[in-house]
Amino acid sequence: MATIVLLSDLKDLRKQKKQELKYYSERLEQLNKKLFFIHKEIELTNFIIDLIEKEKITDLRKYLDDSRKTRTDE
Repeated sequence: MATIVLLSDLKDLRKQKKQELKYYSERLEQLNKKLFFIHKEIELTNFIIDLIEKEKITDLRKYLDDSRKTRTDE
């Protein structure tokens, strides 16, 4: 049995696919923006963590230096 494809059906399908493409393109753009900001937040958080860790190391070094000075003064 032969299948008849109507031109109007193809045009409707094309219109539907164009609308679908537009929807997903807009959604993708929104998700890419969200992804960008999440990456930036992670970078900022990592930067803050690094600063805090370095500060602790600096404090530990200062403590050790002060401790050594105290022992040599005795």
